[in-house]
Amino acid sequence: MSTEDKFDALFKALGHRARRRILDLIKDGPQTTGALCALLTDLDRCTVMQHLSVLEKAGLVVVERRGRERWNHLDALPIHDVQKRWIGPYAAHAMTMLADIEGLAEPEAYSVETHDNSPA
Repeated sequence: MSTEDKFDALFKALGHRARRRILDLIKDGPQTTGALCALLTDLDRCTVMQHLSVLEKAGLVVVERRGRERWNHLDALPIHDVQKRWIGPYAAHAMTMLADIEGLAEPEAYSVETHDNSPA
């Protein structure tokens, strides 16, 4: 699967509120499929399983089978990849722009604060 296909699967998985709810439920620790079904009372077991399948294909859920139980673990690495590719660089650029705007809006305050080291 290409990198772009992986991102497509990731954004598809994150695009549905039920799947985001599932991720919220497993972020603090793994949950069995049965426990997730009990917590997601508005969804039937088949629907929960379908959402888990989409999350697994996107690499966000890792399944561990223990006997008859299926434990669902969060793998946040794909979300970290999104942060590295888009959020981090855009946030850094936005912070630079805000600093530039602040410097233009308050040049005297900037000048006094950074260059005037004399006691008051």
